[in-house]
Amino acid sequence: MTWSNDEIAKLVEPDRVHRKAYVDPDIFDLEMERIFETLWVYIGHESQVKNPGDYYLAQVGRQPMIMTRDANGEIHVLYNRCPHRGAKLCTAHSGNARRGLRCSYHAWMFHLDGKLNNMPAMQGYDGTNFDINDPQFHMKKPPRVDNYRGFWFASLAEEGQSLEDHLAGSKLAFDQLVDRAPGKEIEVVGDCFRMVQQSNWKIFLENQLDSSHPGVTHESTGHAALTVESDIKKHGEEPPMAYGFLSDFKRIGFDGWTKFGTVGYPNGHATLEGYMGLRPTDPDTNEYVKRMYEAYGEEKAEEILAVDLHHVLVYPCLSIQPPLQQLRTIRPLGPNKTMTEIWHFRLKGANEAIYQRALGYYYLVNSPSTMVNADDLFNWWKCQQGLESDGGDWVSLHRDYGRDYQEDGVWHSAPDSMSELPLRHMMQAWKTYMTANGKGA
Repeated sequence: MTWSNDEIAKLVEPDRVHRKAYVDPDIFDLEMERIFETLWVYIGHESQVKNPGDYYLAQVGRQPMIMTRDANGEIHVLYNRCPHRGAKLCTAHSGNARRGLRCSYHAWMFHLDGKLNNMPAMQGYDGTNFDINDPQFHMKKPPRVDNYRGFWFASLAEEGQSLEDHLAGSKLAFDQLVDRAPGKEIEVVGDCFRMVQQSNWKIFLENQLDSSHPGVTHESTGHAALTVESDIKKHGEEPPMAYGFLSDFKRIGFDGWTKFGTVGYPNGHATLEGYMGLRPTDPDTNEYVKRMYEAYGEEKAEEILAVDLHHVLVYPCLSIQPPLQQLRTIRPLGPNKTMTEIWHFRLKGANEAIYQRALGYYYLVNSPSTMVNADDLFNWWKCQQGLESDGGDWVSLHRDYGRDYQEDGVWHSAPDSMSELPLRHMMQAWKTYMTANGKGA
């Protein structure tokens, strides 16, 4: 089916979305063209290519990319394609190619900035239209590449908003990730968790700020964690703080999530506030705060630590939890298949206990093997299965519709609610991007 802009616009109403937005393969192809191959899409963090010769593979829409660091320390983003016969140059997720990138098909060699270096039997090109200095024989670069505080993005549109303008209010996520480090730098730790979800990419994003699901979906996990905590206390010990990441799902319950507000920023970004600020008064936290005071001064450190933020969605590709040093990026693979990469960061200059605390969340909540992820993945698969059926045409986003309010171009959820504001907000952005005829936004 060929979709007109008017037909696409009718898929999204103020309080509901048509199921075809999640299941139609032609809609998915348009999403790749008009959203993921037009907007700024996340590539990776600078610490993923820490040393000269390091490379890391990413994907922008349907386009395979490589992020590299050359001998001068400069970072480059390139299409992962040899200009000779079209072969991918790299297939390992990451590695080091200090001597340059080599095509395994015909041994064309490229510098880490993508320029062609040499190939075997160069004399065979004498007298032809081949020119080693001609950019058409170099690895192609995306039209636009930029970074914000060490987080690198690419846009395949020749024109459009700058990266900072696109990020708008979601810059808070990156500011918090970096500024909460007493050493004023962060770094990726190890490799990431990778999961392929049998569901549409929008279902994942919607779930991240859906405050009405944790007390239901994760209730059994929370109950199990509370039981373990109780058993530990019976033996006169205090349970590890990380257990609280799970038991909170039961302790907070269903109605308890009304106290956590959500915010919708321009360009489709959204945040969840107030949950898990992680500012207890235990010795480990007090030591961390002391180091923050030493690094920034008390006033500035308190300004950073006072930001009560749990979760930020950077549309269309990121889910970030700054207080826990976690970042998830999505790579849509099809209308019913999405890959997520879950990265964990270390705050340079912070005491080891702060890293271990965040690592506990990484393992207990965000890893592929947790009960939390199992619950979510199962529900997302069930959503996809139901949306592909003829059991109904519309997805309801009615909760607290009409009760949210706007201030200075930013939307806020109704007080004491579990408003579906973020879901409505993202789908309105989706409609805008999808009806923009693929032009830069």
